[in-house]
Amino acid sequence: MADVRTRSLVLRRTNYGEADRIVQLITPEGKRSVMVKSARREKSKLASGIELLALSDITIHEGKGDLGVLTSARVVRFYGKILQDYDRLQFAYEAMKLIARGSENIDSPDFFEVLNSTLEGLDGGAPLDLVRAWFYLRLARALGEELNLSTDAEGEKLQLGATYSYDIDDQALRASQHGLVTADHIKLLRVMMHNDLRLVRKVANIENLLPEVLDLARIVAKF
Repeated sequence: MADVRTRSLVLRRTNYGEADRIVQLITPEGKRSVMVKSARREKSKLASGIELLALSDITIHEGKGDLGVLTSARVVRFYGKILQDYDRLQFAYEAMKLIARGSENIDSPDFFEVLNSTLEGLDGGAPLDLVRAWFYLRLARALGEELNLSTDAEGEKLQLGATYSYDIDDQALRASQHGLVTADHIKLLRVMMHNDLRLVRKVANIENLLPEVLDLARIVAKF
């Protein structure tokens, strides 16, 4: 048996017994399920650390089974501004749900970083469509379905003056006279794939490129 200290974000909470909760967390080490004893009691010292939208420092006591016991939880940051905007809150819930689903069979630190950056962007006023597009692209990469931004469906290097559409069957960009994806879109997609959301927000004229980028990101992530 051992105690593990880490950071966490809550994905799902389930009431258990008279006052306990079973909580599903995403951590830098992957997804974890923990028992939080007396979490629903009024004076619980753990309750604030397992709130939705809270980034927390936690300690998990590991036993013989898969279910650990949460022994301490301290809120590092609460993304409370998300609660003030219905659309941002709904996307935060969607992001948690998709991270929970994606991490069922893949154990990767990327899931924690993607969700934390997404909540930070939603809380910090980043354009909602930008947060959505960034999230979908980075989730797809964490799932092993990264968009190829080097070559097209024919294996040819992407060209500066060409326009592209996304070929769902080949899961790649294909040169097309009627395509809406231009070199500027591809540049933005590359920035989004390899940089934190805080840096991506600084890209100039990003609003004009977002509609096509968001549509493509949704298709790549299969949403």
